[in-house]
Amino acid sequence: MGLKETIKQDYLVAYKAKEETKVSVLRMLMSSIKNAEIDKKEELLDDDIVKVIQREIKQRRDSIASYKSGKREDLAKKEDEEQKVLNGYLPEQLSDDEIEKIVGEVIKQVEASSKADFGKVMGATMLKVQGKADGNSVSKAVNKLLS
Repeated sequence: MGLKETIKQDYLVAYKAKEETKVSVLRMLMSSIKNAEIDKKEELLDDDIVKVIQREIKQRRDSIASYKSGKREDLAKKEDEEQKVLNGYLPEQLSDDEIEKIVGEVIKQVEASSKADFGKVMGATMLKVQGKADGNSVSKAVNKLLS
């Protein structure tokens, strides 16, 4: 069963169990997937759906930061709960050590030697870790190893 079907099945289960947060998050996610399919004019593959989920998680992360800076812990907590639901649909995430190892390999491959090569290293690394690590984690590892 594909990721899209899994999300639909989980939505129905959550709806029947009256899990309000999960229902609203999955409803929003299905809507985002549908909008992406309309934009792309074809049905999304699992890799594309993972990108949609990552985009939604990034939005939650940004909202949490904004709410915390605005002293709105109640809204930050709600966004955090939504983010946890979305995280359940991502593939297993790489650890910081695994990311650093991959970044090290990419640095050797592209023969990067300074911060000026940051973009080349980031691009090649993101292709390798697609869906398994977020850009922030990769960026930190690249900065660490290129300094």
